[in-house]
Amino acid sequence: MANYYEDCLQTPRFHTRPLTIADVPAWTAFFEDKEAVELFPDLGIKTSQGRAEYWIQRQIWRYENEQYGLKALIEPGTDALIGQCGLLIQEVDGVKELEVGYHIFKKNWGQGFAPEAAKLFMNYAFANKLSDSIISIIDVRNIKSQRVAEKNGLHREKQTNWSGRDVYIYRISSNKI
Repeated sequence: MANYYEDCLQTPRFHTRPLTIADVPAWTAFFEDKEAVELFPDLGIKTSQGRAEYWIQRQIWRYENEQYGLKALIEPGTDALIGQCGLLIQEVDGVKELEVGYHIFKKNWGQGFAPEAAKLFMNYAFANKLSDSIISIIDVRNIKSQRVAEKNGLHREKQTNWSGRDVYIYRISSNKI
């Protein structure tokens, strides 16, 4: 059986690894980019560094508590951080779901990293029989993320309120991939 924390996935363009506290400076810069986090929840934390620390600690907690978690996307050769992607257990309308989530640094937007990473983690989840379906929770205003979901075969299932935000739930079943 797969060990999500230890498994490092890869494509020709990147590999994954668990996030660590050493990633906080890079994520502080991410949270300082107003366009990148325009639709990102503020988490009730006022500073970019505080948001980054909370975000990384939250992923580490998920790893330790078998709740999956986002992982770093690393460019081979340079070890540059491209973004994050991974699997998350989320509760939507009272139902526990497996979500694929992703956040890509703005300098890497438009290069296909988000759909490539999401597809990699979806394939991992289905190959390891982690769920019969996978969702993406996407802010109704986030057209770019909606395109990523559709590109990977997810279909808009419904609109709902999740964590105080209006979102679409996109879904794909294991027999559709």
